[in-house]
This record gives sequence, C-alpha cells and structure tokens, in this order.
Amino acid sequence: MLRRQAHLARLVCPRVIVTLRVDDLARMQVLAGLDLTILAVPDAAEGMAASIRAGAAAAPGALMILPADMPDIDATDLATMIDAFDQAPQAILRGTSADGRPGHPVIIPAELCAELQSLRGDQGARRVLALHHARIKLIALPDQHALTDLDTPEAWAAWRARRQG
Repeated sequence: MLRRQAHLARLVCPRVIVTLRVDDLARMQVLAGLDLTILAVPDAAEGMAASIRAGAAAAPGALMILPADMPDIDATDLATMIDAFDQAPQAILRGTSADGRPGHPVIIPAELCAELQSLRGDQGARRVLALHHARIKLIALPDQHALTDLDTPEAWAAWRARRQG
C-alpha cells in the first residue's frame, strides 16, 4: 500500500517525500527504485506530528498530507486536489467524501509550513487547520475516497469484503 500511494503521488507531483521511522528498513525497501525522497524521522514514536514536522521542513513549497493507508485514493483524486490548489494557492485544500465529510488528502500552502513544524503529538495538522479554518476549501472526491483509512487488520478485511461484495 505504501509503494502504491508513493507511486500515485509521483505520477502527479514532481517531488514526493515519504516520512518513515529511522529503523523501518522494510518500508524503505518497499520504496526502492521510486523517484522520491525518503525522510527518516528520528522522533516518529511521538506520533503523526513528527512526520508532518519533518515533511514540512523538507518541502520546497506547499505540502500535501497523504496517509499511506487510504486505498480508495487514486491518481485522479490527487490530480483533482492539485488542480484545485493551482486555482487557489492560498487556500488549505481538504479532500472530502462525496457527501462533504472532511478527510484526506490535505494540501497546505508553503507559508503555513512553519506552523506545521510546531505541531506535537498524534493529532496531525488539526491545530493548524483550526487556526486557519476560514482558508479551508473542501474538495469533494468520489464516494468515500477521502475517508477510507484502514488502520487495523479487521478494517482491511471489512474493506476487502465490501469490494468483493
């Protein structure tokens, strides 16, 4: 799944940064051969904020946050987000389900990357999104693409069963 997401991102983005734990050799090997930057995050155990901080520090411009465990996201979804950002480069873009529930990916303008570098814990970018709520532009993606986030073996099994049914 990680390789798939990185490959999809690379299809539509000139630069892709993947943040990983320092000792995560298996995931590093999965990404071998892809034209991207692997960024080892020494404090990754802290939570999601450590990865976002590292990515924000390394990003040369706007930052797209795309979790690796979202199997419904496709290259068209990513291109939709990027096209929308090109039209509104000062906005924070947030993918939503077809019925408008916010999820991922999220694109944050370059001038907010410094704020991302102050995040702590496992809350992701919620604090920055809340502080700049007026700048958020919701981008509807098909079905549940922006929400399908599979964190457990049981969630993966249920997702696979739905797709087969």
